[in-house]
Amino acid sequence: MIKFLDLKKINEPYEAAFQDKLKLVLENGWYILGKETEIFENAFSAYCNSEYCIGVGNGFDALVLIFKGYIQLGKLKKGDEVIVPANTFVASILAILEAGLIPVFIEPKLETYNINPDLISEKLTSKTKAILVVHLYGQLAEMTAIKEIANQNNLLVIEDAAQAHGAVLDLTSSGRVQKVGNLSHAAAFSFYPGKNLGALGDGGAVTTNDDKLSKTIQSLRNYGSEAKYQNEYLGVNSRMDELQAAFLNVKLPNLDTENSMRRAIAKRYLAEIKNEKIELPFWDYSENHVFHLFVIRTEHRDHLQDYLSKNGIQTMIHYPISPHKQKAFSDWNHLSFPVTEMIHNEVLSLPISPVITNDEVSFIIEALNKY
Repeated sequence: MIKFLDLKKINEPYEAAFQDKLKLVLENGWYILGKETEIFENAFSAYCNSEYCIGVGNGFDALVLIFKGYIQLGKLKKGDEVIVPANTFVASILAILEAGLIPVFIEPKLETYNINPDLISEKLTSKTKAILVVHLYGQLAEMTAIKEIANQNNLLVIEDAAQAHGAVLDLTSSGRVQKVGNLSHAAAFSFYPGKNLGALGDGGAVTTNDDKLSKTIQSLRNYGSEAKYQNEYLGVNSRMDELQAAFLNVKLPNLDTENSMRRAIAKRYLAEIKNEKIELPFWDYSENHVFHLFVIRTEHRDHLQDYLSKNGIQTMIHYPISPHKQKAFSDWNHLSFPVTEMIHNEVLSLPISPVITNDEVSFIIEALNKY
């Protein structure tokens, strides 16, 4: 069986370094907000070309803390509306609700699965204060167009970059290159084990160039405390685990290399899968896509998944139910988003990771072409 994602195999090359880091953390005897977290925050902010990085408990908390940070700074208030793609993972929407804000759903482009900038303006109201951009499956959303809309309407732009570590926006005309995590007012990352940069447990981070927001989130993640036993805000406990930070420090230097390996597999899939029943994803072959997932579409999704399973190929569905159709979001169950619903009914994710062999890729392609 070709596994969809073989985490054991992905982490095997790092095992000796992980053991060294474990020993180091044990010997240091400092397990929360210690040296390894500080090293990772500095390294990841440098990697993203952002001024600040704040390590937190997970990617969901990273989003919530951005929203709550802006509430503390008076740039948002409870009841404000946040534009969000209708086809995102539920965590994006839950974070908006957790902060006391209201999600406003926008259809994606079928071509890229990312939010359609052309539909944003018609949903803006006097209560709209932010756009939550989700770089779904690892491909950057259309940030230039989105930021132009935001600037015209004085809106915050926040990135849900949980699937897009290392994606690059090439602004050739201006001679600049910008990386995810430095394309907006603030960005949230997840280091869940299956991410392109994955820990061995939960972990997350916020990147920003806003000094006030950075300091506020540093306090909010630690019970709202700037100094021990002095609480400025109603905070939470969401601090990056020192051991997970240590593991991430081992893996971060290889992130770009592993992203390149993912792109190489994606190029083969795009060039060699030839089946009229299968819709391949769009990619302009720039580094704006890190292929956290390689997602195809077909009207025969369940049948194709069963066929591939019988041929020894494990696949996944990201995601089977549209957020607005989830029982937990009953206030929005009556809404209709045809593009979103089509995507959720047809998508199927193929295996793609740095440890899949060329022979395995060939086997997957052959099986798809015979379907």
